[in-house]
Amino acid sequence: MRYAMAIDLNRCIGCKTCAVVCKNHNAEPEGIWWNRVFSSGAPNYATSIEVDGGPRMEFTPVSCQQCDDAPCQTVCPTGATYTDENGVVLVDYERCIGCRYCMTACPYNVRQFNWQKPEGIPGDDGTYTYGYPADVRQDGKLVYTPKRPEGVVEKCTFCVQYTQDGGIPACCADCPANARIFGDIDDPDSEISKYIADKETFVLGEEYNTHPKVIYIKSKRESSNHSGSGGKEAAKEAGMSTSGNEKAGA
Repeated sequence: MRYAMAIDLNRCIGCKTCAVVCKNHNAEPEGIWWNRVFSSGAPNYATSIEVDGGPRMEFTPVSCQQCDDAPCQTVCPTGATYTDENGVVLVDYERCIGCRYCMTACPYNVRQFNWQKPEGIPGDDGTYTYGYPADVRQDGKLVYTPKRPEGVVEKCTFCVQYTQDGGIPACCADCPANARIFGDIDDPDSEISKYIADKETFVLGEEYNTHPKVIYIKSKRESSNHSGSGGKEAAKEAGMSTSGNEKAGA
């Protein structure tokens, strides 16, 4: 079994619901967003581009690409980053020493360092708490906690707190356009396998040979945003760093 996610760019409306529900369900600290949505091809954030004489906005949601050959895991000196039996790349917060080697190695610029204290966000009536309320462990490894330790690196977990019990990630469950499909990519009869079977797909940064398990379905509306690029132009349009990170991902 290998969990994977398909994102249909024909359906994505750029509402950023995925980013908001991800933050709420995963108790992401201030300033941290595991999910981001970028305006593809636009010179500035959240602006339209001219296509065929009229304005158009195309969107590229970006989070951890859940690579089969994850460079972040390769460079981790403590083994804090690992791949579980379902193919999901996770971080053991108790083993992470905050060296940030993984952030340098990731060619997708999706790992984020937590500078915050674990006390939470001040609210009107005390501390504002949110997110899945209990710790989650895999074989003793702390892969989720609502009180994130200071000085650790974090990222999308495919909502391990839900998927370990047969659920689906919050971004898939709550997407109003049903643009996200989740499941076992190794099962030809799974929803995701059937959905992408007859569609034109691509992955971000194919040239990095990381073999992502986040698969994008090409938008039929776009003219040339992603065509012929092997995902590299999509990575640039999404605001990812390609200089320097190319060496790390080579």
